[in-house]
Amino acid sequence: MCSNKTEGVKSVRDRLPGVARGVARGVGYRPRMARNERLTDATPAQVWDVLADGWLYPSWVVGASRMRAVDDTWPAAGSRLHHSVGVWPLLIDDATIVEEAEPSRRLQLKARGWPMGEARVVLTLEPEGQGTRLVIEEDAIAGPGRLAPPPVRGVSIAWRNVETLRRLALLAEGRS
Repeated sequence: MCSNKTEGVKSVRDRLPGVARGVARGVGYRPRMARNERLTDATPAQVWDVLADGWLYPSWVVGASRMRAVDDTWPAAGSRLHHSVGVWPLLIDDATIVEEAEPSRRLQLKARGWPMGEARVVLTLEPEGQGTRLVIEEDAIAGPGRLAPPPVRGVSIAWRNVETLRRLALLAEGRS
């Protein structure tokens, strides 16, 4: 006797881990960005002052080695930082572009470093007590970095961003 009854039986798709399940469904799937948080005694305005000074970018972004130019409108949407990444003499010149900016609250960037690729970086400043909870979310969006499986690239990005947030917090606290 053949039955179409499937109650209580999981499909192969339903047994997949979360990311694979989302890909199998093909709808509503949004890749999860690597996420780090850090508390700082600096206020959101003090942290924003560091973010708004484009010339400080290599001081807090791990991997950025020097600034070549900063648009006068930085950090307005569409503005750019012209930087180099890497270690001398192996430097790559490229740019980081502001996609969205809410002063003292949120900054969304497209960080470029071709031929390595591009990443979307979202920095959120959440008031907490007298200080700020710094949140950074990042993922590769183009180039060879995108080929690494999300768990692999997520670990390396998150590890790097522990230091990125430490540097940002120290700069903001030191300027206050």
